[in-house]
Amino acid sequence: MVDSPASTLWTGRVVYLALATIVVFIQLLPLDTSPPGFAGPDVLLALTLAWVARRPAYVPFGVVVAVFLLTDLLFQRPPGLWAALVVILTEAVRSRSRGLRNVPLALEWGTVTVGIVAITLANRLVLIVVMTPQAPLTLTLIQMVMTIAIYPVVVGVGHFFFGLTRPAPGQVDSRGHRL
Repeated sequence: MVDSPASTLWTGRVVYLALATIVVFIQLLPLDTSPPGFAGPDVLLALTLAWVARRPAYVPFGVVVAVFLLTDLLFQRPPGLWAALVVILTEAVRSRSRGLRNVPLALEWGTVTVGIVAITLANRLVLIVVMTPQAPLTLTLIQMVMTIAIYPVVVGVGHFFFGLTRPAPGQVDSRGHRL
């Protein structure tokens, strides 16, 4: 039995939400109570960007807003700032996703890298302007570099375990709309 495009779409959305929930849950676990000397990657950001770049229909605008606004609240960040920056980046990547389907992974990775650097610096700048306490610059830069470094790993896991592939050029859905 062949899956219909609608069931594939909803399966992709459910898988993304399940993975986002797992990532947030793991980040909330109190595994270490000492102050961090090393910042790990923002796996949720890398996951979201990989899914938006490869299959933008799987991650609608409202889902990105809800997931990142919830994480702002759960991780006690200024509500809405990081969510807004991520939404701006995901919409920029979404608008370029059709052009990214024919490029090698290195160029896709470079595009995402520019976006991650831009939103990280914008976040720091806004927090400096409003004089909000924040993590040391080195931790922020380490997290940014780690997020950029883990992006190809997230893409590979998405491809091999969840079938997250780019649509082929000219591929259409059941109603004839280009993917």
